[in-house]
Amino acid sequence: MITRCFGPLAAALTLLLSVPSAGAGQDVLTPELLWKLPRVGGPSLSPDGRMIAYGVTRYDLQKNRGNSDIYLIPVAGGEPQPLTDTPHRESSPRWRPDGTWIGYLSDESGSTQLWEVRPDGSGRRQVTDIEGGIGNFLYSPTGDRVSFTRSVRLEPGVEELHPDMPEARVRIIDDLMYRHWDHFRDGSFRHLFIAEYADGTVETPIDIMEGEPYDTPLDPFGGVEQIAWSRDGARIVYTSKKATGAEFARSTNSELYLYDIETGQTRNLTPGMKGYDIEPAFSPDGGALVWLSMARDGYESDRNRLFLLDLQSGDRRELSVGFDRDAHGPAWDPSGRLVFLTSETDGTIQLFAADVDAGTIRQVTEGVHNYYAFDVAEVEGRAQLVAQRVSMSAPAELYRVDASTGEATRLTFHTAPIMDGLQLGQVEARWIRATDGGRILTWVIYPPGFDPAKRYPALLYAQGGPQSTVSQFFSYRWNFQLMAANGYIVVAPNRRGVPGFGQAWKEEISRDWGGQAMEDLLGAIDAVSQEAFVDEGRLGAVGASFGGYSVFWLAGHHEGRFRAFVSHAGVFNLESMYGATEELFFPDFDLGGPYWTDPRPESYDRFSPHRFVQNWDTPMLIIGGQLDYRVPVTESMQAFTALRAQGIEGRFLYYPEEGHWVLGPQNGIIWHREFFGFLDRHLKPPSP
Repeated sequence: MITRCFGPLAAALTLLLSVPSAGAGQDVLTPELLWKLPRVGGPSLSPDGRMIAYGVTRYDLQKNRGNSDIYLIPVAGGEPQPLTDTPHRESSPRWRPDGTWIGYLSDESGSTQLWEVRPDGSGRRQVTDIEGGIGNFLYSPTGDRVSFTRSVRLEPGVEELHPDMPEARVRIIDDLMYRHWDHFRDGSFRHLFIAEYADGTVETPIDIMEGEPYDTPLDPFGGVEQIAWSRDGARIVYTSKKATGAEFARSTNSELYLYDIETGQTRNLTPGMKGYDIEPAFSPDGGALVWLSMARDGYESDRNRLFLLDLQSGDRRELSVGFDRDAHGPAWDPSGRLVFLTSETDGTIQLFAADVDAGTIRQVTEGVHNYYAFDVAEVEGRAQLVAQRVSMSAPAELYRVDASTGEATRLTFHTAPIMDGLQLGQVEARWIRATDGGRILTWVIYPPGFDPAKRYPALLYAQGGPQSTVSQFFSYRWNFQLMAANGYIVVAPNRRGVPGFGQAWKEEISRDWGGQAMEDLLGAIDAVSQEAFVDEGRLGAVGASFGGYSVFWLAGHHEGRFRAFVSHAGVFNLESMYGATEELFFPDFDLGGPYWTDPRPESYDRFSPHRFVQNWDTPMLIIGGQLDYRVPVTESMQAFTALRAQGIEGRFLYYPEEGHWVLGPQNGIIWHREFFGFLDRHLKPPSP
């Protein structure tokens, strides 16, 4: 049951939105069950709009690896049919424009290549054999070409500079950014290639970025959505940030580049637009292009606006004027009158439709869930959407959505054999009054079989980002139902700085990390702690990334509220963070610039957790990964040293082969065992 109310002591308004809880006597979620859940990927609709191809990934804990296969299901509903069933990883299904074959990526040959299979599962064949493998493949709409990306080495390494030292293990670095998120740059760049295609064969591919020391899509999170073919197959648009060195580290100014196949010429479609320009999509008639654009260079969380370019006149205009939210994933209605997108709103992510002529945006769906990847097709003259849908109580499955009414019909049930056997906790939405009068949407998740006559330990969840919504996500790390299944009340506030509540709310965190956002966190846990069923003597605070920073900050300012802390990949020392992170535009904007500038940004003195460690007095579990270059593991190491040097109980969970996230199955199980083991030791004993 999900309830909305206006505060912990106010009468519940309200609206019962759904009932995810199973009956009494059923099992509760465990880390092992979490890793057994199939993970359903995004949909790819057939050209006639009647069939869906999608991927499903399953993990084997004993083998410590995952495997993905391709499935097919009718849009009208029915039993899914596996198109692939091999010990290899098959992903990214895409329909050939004539609908007779489905292309996908597979590592069966030893590297990731393009393969094809017929919709009935027959005729499976390898199409490409490109050295080093490929990614981000697309068919041209005319079906006579394919595009893909591959890594191209442009800069010499140590082996070329010092060929007489073959056993040397050293990197020679001359400029920024020499590493990014979880990998060091090695002089290779991801380029876009196109190749003639006919009946399962490709000709010699052409590198349309030859010699350029730039990537497409944007590293590390950009995907095939940053590349688009024109409807006539004569042009292709791609996203790239064509800068190097320190300029690259400080800028978010990516552009859209149009390559003309006949002339071999490339031109910039977005000159003068200073922020991120990404995710292009051609209109059905080929006359227009929409994309996402941010206004400011150097601010990665600026409002994502929806823009349209008339390719004949060159005129461009914003379609999201007055829409005080972020646009994501634009896709055209087959009629060319609408552009569908997703956006955060009130702690959820919903589907929206932008009217191209009217310049208005309406919300298509509602409810306590998130919509993620979606595809659009025309079925019997009407737009049909198929989308991933997720909630805190339900992992991703595919739904058919009526584009006019927003009515959703579930199509896949891959997770049902596990989820239907679980007793889940109630999820409640509360609007809690902040110390400055603002209203904080806070999710409260209750243990399965919750008894209001009992008193429970509670966890304050601090969100990362910092510009990241506490939406209805189903996390495989920070899973609220798993926390609830372990007997905790979970309090998850949408504190200052998160999207979905207007741009002003989102920007209030910049240069004020330790200010109102921290007051919002404390206000939320204080409000819920007034409930009789919460034991104020057994409170913990947990979080990762900016959430890990929040834990370090709260440890020096909590005034005895908490009995245990867990910080994963948290920022501890703002000066050392600036000197060791890679995307400098992030601290430049959010902290106010480098620490050595005059005047010195006040963030480094007012909001750096390391300046308040003398106030630490509470046990803490600290987690970090060696391959985390966004928040380097030395931040966690510094915090652990400060903790133990003061004689405070703590544990450091160090992952030598993980980055900002923990992705390995067995590493993930250990993460949860240590997480709950630490919290249970400090929060499960009854209060004196």
